[in-house]
Amino acid sequence: MLQRIPATSPAWMFRLAVLSLIGQAGIMVTGAVVRVTGSGLGCPTWPNCFPGSLVPVAHPEVAVFHQWVEFGNRLLSGFLVVVAILTFLAALNVHPRRRRLTWLALAMPLGVVAQAVIGGFTVLAGLAWWSVMPHFLASTVLVWLAAALVDEARAGGAVTRVVGRPVRLLTVVSSVVLGALLIAGTLVTAAGPHAGDAATPRLDLGIAALAQLHADLLFAYLGLLVGLGFTLWAVGAPRPVRRRYVVLVVVVLAQGALGGIQYGLGVPEVLVTFHVLGAALTTAAAGSLWSGLTHRAPLPTEVPSETADRERTPAH
Repeated sequence: MLQRIPATSPAWMFRLAVLSLIGQAGIMVTGAVVRVTGSGLGCPTWPNCFPGSLVPVAHPEVAVFHQWVEFGNRLLSGFLVVVAILTFLAALNVHPRRRRLTWLALAMPLGVVAQAVIGGFTVLAGLAWWSVMPHFLASTVLVWLAAALVDEARAGGAVTRVVGRPVRLLTVVSSVVLGALLIAGTLVTAAGPHAGDAATPRLDLGIAALAQLHADLLFAYLGLLVGLGFTLWAVGAPRPVRRRYVVLVVVVLAQGALGGIQYGLGVPEVLVTFHVLGAALTTAAAGSLWSGLTHRAPLPTEVPSETADRERTPAH
């Protein structure tokens, strides 16, 4: 008889969820490297790098460096596809099946496929700023979902809310402002010098005005975080929630300081890449705080399959 495939252990499910989160954040950073090095059209076709070739080839009009930077980003996308599929299959094999875990895991491969389609359209559109924006924003959504997946993989017992409705509503408002902050950041990038290719037209709006809008939204978000912090301590929120809040505040403050330095120095390439990494970390920290507002009881201790089988076998 065929033996049943062993159920996915909580440890493996957690590892795959963490790997998915790292991969989703990593693809944001490598995408930034593509942009700041001007390698966005290093592979001018999609899914092939050049017509008739999946990999870079010698070309008189495209530098080898740019080809491999863009191709490296595509390779990471391929690795992320494998991780996403494994994560989903692992979630399907968790016993008993957990709906929320399954849906969050399913979002990983679906998101990667959607990103591949958006990325292909972006290349075909010649890296037009309006095609690049959804490519970046989709990554932030996937990072948020991956952070929730990590929490769901860690423990999957009974779910209880650890804070009241006013705290949750304040968290919702702050998350909406964070979304607006990220959108404003993409507008600043769209008007800035890093297009991914020197010939790509930029958003014809004043960079200074867009940067001010971005900064204003940052201050609004920080103000909401201050209010959220006082509220969490006032209602006696559990220590893990307050710890996640502190992590989010530290990341946001570091990201804001980096953004100011970056703008003052004329947006150098290295700082732009670190700023994108900061956006990924901010999104992950905010998603983790959101997820932490509900407590998931630890998974029950697993009973070895042989022991369970003996217990199910009636005595003679």
